[in-house]
Amino acid sequence: MQVLVTGAAGFIGYHVAQRLLQEGIKVYGIDNLNSYYAVTLKQSRLAQLQAAQNFRFRPLDLNDSQGMAELFQKECFDGVIHLAAQSGVRYSLANPLAVVDSNLIGFIHILEGCRHNQIPHLVFASSSSVYGTNTKVPFSIEDHVDHPISLYAATKRSNELMAYSYSHLYQLPITGLRLFTVYGPWGRPDMAYFKFVDAISKSHPIDIYNYGEIQRDFTYIDDVVEGMIRVLRQPPDKDLLAVPYKLYNIGNNQPVTILRMIEIIEAEIGKTVKKNLLPMQPGDVPVTYADVDSFIKEVGFQPRTSIEEGIHRFLTWYLDYYQA
Repeated sequence: MQVLVTGAAGFIGYHVAQRLLQEGIKVYGIDNLNSYYAVTLKQSRLAQLQAAQNFRFRPLDLNDSQGMAELFQKECFDGVIHLAAQSGVRYSLANPLAVVDSNLIGFIHILEGCRHNQIPHLVFASSSSVYGTNTKVPFSIEDHVDHPISLYAATKRSNELMAYSYSHLYQLPITGLRLFTVYGPWGRPDMAYFKFVDAISKSHPIDIYNYGEIQRDFTYIDDVVEGMIRVLRQPPDKDLLAVPYKLYNIGNNQPVTILRMIEIIEAEIGKTVKKNLLPMQPGDVPVTYADVDSFIKEVGFQPRTSIEEGIHRFLTWYLDYYQA
């Protein structure tokens, strides 16, 4: 069995590839290794993967239509886990074309590759950002998500619609996963928890938006990976319209305020930090909260790692990686 993992040098892609390799599954990874954040971190993740015999890697951009087509034609994939994307709500405000190129044009190349090569199952990462400013919590897959408040969110919702149309037209089995604030070792330095740890460990002040009243459904990376691997093995049944397509939330189902997360970090590090309380930033939302009932029922798994345990594991990795 061979699985294509896009964004294999990224945070989630690295962990997914590691898990597949541990289970004896061949992994073909692609990544463009862009400079959105430190390339050295991506190269460190990649070096870990390349130590495995069953891992192959190709530096490839999703926008390379010829390269993507040749990849699917040359290789035989039993499944695709698509995680490569231009992340960042705030980044999308300043760099909209980069987000569109990766998240829309790149995604159509994935869909075309799966379509023309009869891939048994495509699993792709969507985002909790598609819920926008929905006030009904927890967020359900059944909720309307027609009012994204950032371009990043709009591209992720577009991915869901594009995937559904391909599934309908070509009977392509596809599952989309709305991920809720994934965190953990080897994480992205642009994420708030990573910035807070970095600042607190160096005794720097930190900016906290919406005056600390933001809540996030922090989901530990191992729980996300477990969910993804289970989903990969369960191609969706056809729905009432005979479309083999499914959407799930993957979240911890336990929102935590940003201030509470900072308290946990301070306790772990043994330092307190100066907090600059600021208003909400454009494109941000006050709360994310996942309804995971359908995921538990149909996939048979519920994320359970507490924020205290998750932050402890992240700090253990952070200190080892940056202070070794």
